[in-house]
Amino acid sequence: MVNSGSNNVSVIDAEKNRVAATIGVHGRPYFIDVSEDGLRGYVANSGSANVSVIDLAKRVVIANVRVGPAPGLARVSPDGATVVVSNRGDNSVSLIDSKRLEVKATVGACEQPEDIAILPDSSKAFVACSGSGQVASIDLKSDTVLALLDVGKTPVHLTLKPDGGELIVTNFDSDSVSIVETTTNEVGGSYLIGTKPARGIVSADNARLYVSNFGSNSVAVYDIDYGKMVATIPVGSQPDGLALSQSQNYLLVLDSQSGDVTVIQKRKPRKLEPTEYSLLTMIPVGVQPNNIVVKSFLLAVPVRK
Repeated sequence: MVNSGSNNVSVIDAEKNRVAATIGVHGRPYFIDVSEDGLRGYVANSGSANVSVIDLAKRVVIANVRVGPAPGLARVSPDGATVVVSNRGDNSVSLIDSKRLEVKATVGACEQPEDIAILPDSSKAFVACSGSGQVASIDLKSDTVLALLDVGKTPVHLTLKPDGGELIVTNFDSDSVSIVETTTNEVGGSYLIGTKPARGIVSADNARLYVSNFGSNSVAVYDIDYGKMVATIPVGSQPDGLALSQSQNYLLVLDSQSGDVTVIQKRKPRKLEPTEYSLLTMIPVGVQPNNIVVKSFLLAVPVRK
């Protein structure tokens, strides 16, 4: 957990529900990503223009790598070789060699680079540029920008399909999502999805896209195969982060203004209940939550006889 106000990172023992360690980093840490092997954490320090590299086994900082001004995200590739950093202060992207712990290239991207998605084979990174309504495609082998793709206004979040074939871009000020073909670097189309879409998540079978509509207090369900919206589900106030249970039968929606989590159940339609989705419960969690992840999910549900 990143603590921006105190310039440190907390390591939480999920089994014992307690803070196991607190690690000091640099100015205004903004985002943390963890390598797939769980050995390293990378913290973007927005106030000190660097990335702190943490040995998670020893729980110590092993390097602070200088990048561009106001780094927002530091995303590590699935193969662990490259860390991609979006520098909001000078509209650039830094590419860190994780073995040498140094910047191997800095490329000009587009205005206000923020969210980052990296393909499962670690060949490309995509960067959302909220200021120019574009997504930059970056080749991680040659460290070059391959294309600048025009999407909607204020792209704020990138969601890869699990197979990596398509990238879904949520365009906050266009009330739409754009679908990017990752192999060809082409925008396949843009579709109205709801008011002020904030986050998206794709089901494990690549069939359904769920989008939190921050401005209309709802979640849109988009069928990727058929290319159309199939449901709009009311939730709490200003929904933001999304997570699916391991079974894919429950969608958890973080409501940032109302301070709760909406739990939506997906099930096979019944004769008298034709919809697949139903609001199961709302769980209070605290003031202004902004992200959610699922380790395990256990819920007792009454069964009709």
